[in-house]
Amino acid sequence: MRIEQIYTGCLAQGAYYIVSDGEVAIIDPLRETQQYVDKAAKENATIKYIFETHFHADFVSGHVDLAKKTGATIVFGPGAKTEYDIHEAKDNETFKLGNISIKVLHTPGHTLESATYLLFDENGKPHAIFSGDTLFLGDVGRPDLAIKSDVTKEDLAGMLYDSLRNKIMPLPDDVIVYPAHGAGSACGKNLSKETVGVLGEQKKTNYALRADMTKETFIKEVLDGIAPPPQYFEKNAMMNKMGYDAFETVLQKGDTPLNPTNFEAIANNADALVLDVRTPKEFVEGHIPNSIFIGLNGQFAPWVGALITDLKQPILLVTPEGREEETVTRLSRVGYDNTLGYLQGGVAAWKAAGKDIETIASVSVDVFSDHFKNMDINVLDVRKDGEYNAEHLKGENVQHFALDYINDNMNSIDKEYTYYLHCAGGYRSVIAASILKARGFENLVDIAGGFAAITSTDLPTTDFICPSTL
Repeated sequence: MRIEQIYTGCLAQGAYYIVSDGEVAIIDPLRETQQYVDKAAKENATIKYIFETHFHADFVSGHVDLAKKTGATIVFGPGAKTEYDIHEAKDNETFKLGNISIKVLHTPGHTLESATYLLFDENGKPHAIFSGDTLFLGDVGRPDLAIKSDVTKEDLAGMLYDSLRNKIMPLPDDVIVYPAHGAGSACGKNLSKETVGVLGEQKKTNYALRADMTKETFIKEVLDGIAPPPQYFEKNAMMNKMGYDAFETVLQKGDTPLNPTNFEAIANNADALVLDVRTPKEFVEGHIPNSIFIGLNGQFAPWVGALITDLKQPILLVTPEGREEETVTRLSRVGYDNTLGYLQGGVAAWKAAGKDIETIASVSVDVFSDHFKNMDINVLDVRKDGEYNAEHLKGENVQHFALDYINDNMNSIDKEYTYYLHCAGGYRSVIAASILKARGFENLVDIAGGFAAITSTDLPTTDFICPSTL
């Protein structure tokens, strides 16, 4: 038996490849599935099962494509209903895989159909759980993502309490915990940076597994501080439930080179969004008019999902050379399948064709400090609520303008004003500036280095409050 965690950092997501005596199971596969097929073929093994822990909301799983390629059976927990063929498992149903077995534990709470998969080794000993979003390291899954259900988040939180105590906590302390996500995922609040742990340690350290915790206390603590889910979550969950276009089809369409003339024509005729995924520095120094920046080197997929509200939005790409396929792939992981091509030769080719380029002003923190002290300027802090509340710049004209809600808060700022923007380090402020510029805000200045740089100056900030105490 061998278990491999295939971890994708930009999604903070763990897929699992399990092989025993020539038979393979994949748990929560990524959208691009050829890697699993190739790995099994290299080992002369057969992919027998695809286990899904639940209808994922934060990414599009590859289960449908993988089943079509391999003939493997897709297994979901009790209550899962789909538009494609699956095996809807019963609680405690067991599946043989080579010399090992995998038991389905129905663990509703994160979602109604959530399942944890308990793996027994060759000697019949409980070895590991693949807990999906039921149990993370340091946290548990958020209970507010039921798809079109009349159950409340309080109902789901109560179910999660029962699932943890009746199905998970009675298992031996040495059982390995393989969760679906780590730190950076929006599926929980305080996920650990570690991606593999043991159950005994979680019983000691995970706040949600406290032995003396009542159901009422659990419900209150689990729901406390949960931000609204990103808008794409429900849409991704529906894609995982209903099915989707083959990844290879999406990639072939999106990974298409376009010269500047064709690129511009498609942008105009197809009402396509031009998405620039280079670095913040490259974008502010020169970009195509009305393009939006969301860089590959940040939390790319989550920000695309949070800010581009239509999954069917036609998208044209401006990418670093050689990263075109990667960009299309990462968009498809969160359900954005309508990429129409990329600008061949990038911004340099656009300039060479004599087409217009725009820039965004950017100043060092020293220049900003001088302006803040000696001029009446407006500052937009685009960080998340928790970051802003923990510590922020003091000033009458300092405004919290969270990037998460930028589409809802445009009417709170004025196109006639000049705004200096900052986030924590410089990534999100350029995203915000690009969106504002595309909406007609011309007087924008990015603060290089963000709040981290601001705190190195003598500019006044509020007293720091640890986020865990907010």
